[in-house]
Amino acid sequence: MTTTNRLARRSAALLLALGLGSPLLAGAETLRFGGNFTDDHSSSRAMERFRDALAERTDGDLTAQLFPNMQLGGAGENVDQVASGAIAGTWIGISYLSRTVPELEALSLPFAFASREEAFELIDGEIGELLDAELADKGFTALGYMELGFRHVTNNERPLETLDDFQDLKLRLQPNQTHLDTFRAIGANPVSMDINEVYGALQQGVLDGQENPYSIISTKRLDEVQAHLSDTGHFYDFIVVAANRDTFNRLSADDQQAVREAMAEAVAWQRQTAAEEDEAARQALIERGMQFTPIGDETRAALREASQGVVDDLRDKIGAEIVDRVLEELAS
Repeated sequence: MTTTNRLARRSAALLLALGLGSPLLAGAETLRFGGNFTDDHSSSRAMERFRDALAERTDGDLTAQLFPNMQLGGAGENVDQVASGAIAGTWIGISYLSRTVPELEALSLPFAFASREEAFELIDGEIGELLDAELADKGFTALGYMELGFRHVTNNERPLETLDDFQDLKLRLQPNQTHLDTFRAIGANPVSMDINEVYGALQQGVLDGQENPYSIISTKRLDEVQAHLSDTGHFYDFIVVAANRDTFNRLSADDQQAVREAMAEAVAWQRQTAAEEDEAARQALIERGMQFTPIGDETRAALREASQGVVDDLRDKIGAEIVDRVLEELAS
């Protein structure tokens, strides 16, 4: 597809998202959601389930229209669109909201989560309620948290077997200061970049590598431009479904309940599906030619020790209370 065609397609999608591209059914209301995940990612498929369940619960009086795969731009653009009310909501990696709500970085403590079940217990409890309130203060309503998953480093330079192997690697990370500080602490050279630029930057050698869950590495076909795969699992990452607060609050109480119930159903399905697909994605990457090198216990301990100063810095940045509450929850 040429650049002109891509721009034309995106412009047409944006017109639709703004309600300018087609007439709406009389009496019906449509909530438009933009996302940067590919159509086949479990989160996009979960949003389709949300769309169908919402229409069923409201007899079609309230519907959802979905624009996955960066049809409305990258994740940062989607956040801006929701904040302005141009679209009703988005489903994105939670880091893309951390500049607006710094407290979300408390979920990004390096090497903090032992399992996805531990992560879900945290976000579904009091910590999640606290972060929901912070999002609301900034104009967003959190509708649910899906799995993005444990993040793992890939690169084109060498297998990652020791702490020294991370030295000076130019790695793409999400726009999250804690993520960036963690990789600086272990000796890498991290660069913040939107996901829609990553494939080209890797292909052109602008970057040595990147880090993502296996599902994203696979669906974004990053194995085509990366040689080495690891299992660093340095952060566990969430996908937040965030709506414009005022748009959501304008809905009737019944419609708000329908949205939340439909989303809860979609989130439950996605979490289970993402867990099932995680190992399958790793295996697919290996079969497609990536060299997989697992991180040994000694190296993992060295990475954890090298990055612990990031936790103290985060206490200073967003407040010790939220950071210590997360650590206490994880230790209990």
